[in-house]
Amino acid sequence: MSKTRVLVVDDAIFMRNMIKDIFAGEAYEVVGEAANGVEAVERYKELKPDLTTMDIVMPFKSGIEATKEILAFDKDAVVVMCSALGQESLVMEAIDAGAADFVVKPFKPEDVQRVVQKVLSARAGTP
Repeated sequence: MSKTRVLVVDDAIFMRNMIKDIFAGEAYEVVGEAANGVEAVERYKELKPDLTTMDIVMPFKSGIEATKEILAFDKDAVVVMCSALGQESLVMEAIDAGAADFVVKPFKPEDVQRVVQKVLSARAGTP
């Protein structure tokens, strides 16, 4: 079975590193990362990953705007939003924009894995 290709998007390098560590395993391959929404869209188009983790609040372009652009480019894109506690209204806006699901920071690795597996299983089950 091939690895799930992941793009990690967050303006904080320590968060990108934490998320990359979560995906350091046999089932995943982190193929790229981006530090803002503009880079996220560019990297998505270049890499076409199976899964993108997206921070909501970033410089230049928000995660919500980047998600909308990515989904306009590829309607089958799978984006999981990463938000801080207290950003519930932004999370709902992100889901409305087409994000598949979300995890709330600070998160545990098993929380991220659970959400990602749920999203990917649901996507695989759709025709």
